[in-house]
Amino acid sequence: MSDHALEAAEVFRLLGDATRLRILLACLEDARNVGDIAAAVGASASLVSHHLRLLRAVRLVRADRRGRHVFYSADDDHVRRIIADMMVHVAEPREGED
Repeated sequence: MSDHALEAAEVFRLLGDATRLRILLACLEDARNVGDIAAAVGASASLVSHHLRLLRAVRLVRADRRGRHVFYSADDDHVRRIIADMMVHVAEPREGED
């Protein structure tokens, strides 16, 4: 039996990097190529490519080849919901704050 807790911990570890999280956020709505993602997150294309490899390894993003170009998007609706819900959660005011 595989240890799903270890797999989940690895996913959360990878999401602990702000650049990787920004890359994933850039891929939530529409499929984008590396250049578009790099421009959206303010990072180099080579750094974005490196992070995308890691995110693909844990099934947070998928790659779809269209001719000579590769487009990246969130792997599935589970990923979209988890990330979208977390962003809503952190944007909520804390108790006692207005």
